[in-house]
Amino acid sequence: MGFATFSTGGRLNAIEVRRDLHGFPEVAFLEYRTASRIAAYLETVGFAVKAGPEAMDRAAVVAPPSPEAIAEAQAAAVAAGGDPRWIARMPDGLTAVVAEMRRGDGPVLAFRFDMDALPVSETDLPGHRPNHGGFRSRRDGFMHACGHDGHVAIGLDVATRLAADAGWSGTLRLIFQPAEEGGRGAEPIVAAGILDDVDYFFVGHLGCLLPSGKIAAEATDFAHATRYDVIFRGRSAHAAMGPQDGANALLAAATATLSLHAIARHGAAATFVNVGSIKGGSARNLVADRCEISMEVRGMSPEAHDHMQRRADEILAAAAAMQGVDLEIVPMGEMIGNRNSPEAASIVAAAAREVAGIVEVVDGWPIGGGDDATFMIRRVQERGGIAGYFLIGSDIPAVHHAADFDIDERSLEHGTELFTTIARKLLSKDAGSQQVASHP
Repeated sequence: MGFATFSTGGRLNAIEVRRDLHGFPEVAFLEYRTASRIAAYLETVGFAVKAGPEAMDRAAVVAPPSPEAIAEAQAAAVAAGGDPRWIARMPDGLTAVVAEMRRGDGPVLAFRFDMDALPVSETDLPGHRPNHGGFRSRRDGFMHACGHDGHVAIGLDVATRLAADAGWSGTLRLIFQPAEEGGRGAEPIVAAGILDDVDYFFVGHLGCLLPSGKIAAEATDFAHATRYDVIFRGRSAHAAMGPQDGANALLAAATATLSLHAIARHGAAATFVNVGSIKGGSARNLVADRCEISMEVRGMSPEAHDHMQRRADEILAAAAAMQGVDLEIVPMGEMIGNRNSPEAASIVAAAAREVAGIVEVVDGWPIGGGDDATFMIRRVQERGGIAGYFLIGSDIPAVHHAADFDIDERSLEHGTELFTTIARKLLSKDAGSQQVASHP
């Protein structure tokens, strides 16, 4: 069953699409069911669709999944209703989908919708709406805990409505991005040249503590961030008979974890550090010969971020030296700050005031973290285009990435109408005087 079953009369039931996706969450570069169903549906409504190597530069992918993980994800996707034809066009975890519709002269307008889930176990509390609504995650340990299922639903609904609307001229490009969580999915799309000719580019996000019925014309306070996996490799030994012969990787990781969280903060901007997991050791009476931590540092300015990254690198090296173990640092993605084009914020604000159900348009609202779509925004701006990131209010019962996260599904219509109104304003056949950005 594909998404076409949720479509009638030029409209898509976005709530049903969102619930379908919520039930089968997929994580970074393994979004095979999601991406293949997106591609198949967009093709049926008249878009030219690219996927896999056509949409991503394989050389720019950081920390791709293993061949075994890819094969397992592909098989699971097919078993759950993924489209085998499109899955075959997405080798090596290259799961981006780029759909385009050209209608004569006019600007190139692009929207980004992220589609990956998180390694979070969804709560089993009966009050959680996906539980009593019958659409909770069917995959243990994985969950759409950030609203990306809603983003995909909005993107497909926008595609459906604009495909059925003959009143626009130009090029509409819809980018469905993998691996936003962790900051690894945008740069391979940028490297493939997908943003190079874009005149206008917009990204929207549901929630972020902005209440339902409100739109923020600009998302603000994007963090710069670097993510690592850190591997300490030591030497195993009997913890009582010969501890002097061992090199304790677990103690190195523990020392690093406590010291990382004690980094003196930067005085000029907010900074963050977090060790999210520690995995190591094999038995209570053995010196651990291997331990891994996953971590990140963030800063609200480039200088603050660089301070945190430099101190983190020093601490990791020192912790390894203290225990006489080897150290490997594996990059796992990054994010940069953001500066929206003022013209983009004005376009969003004007469009939002025309959307039924929107009670307030605020100038700016903090995103509460980051998004690697900022690499796309920067590329469009570097090429002379206009780009911005906005927020779609949606009441949430818990913060993003929590096990009981959910969205107000009424906000899906707000998001669809906002993106659609932006498109109609910028691509209207009557907007001949609209200035189009130029590209070098």
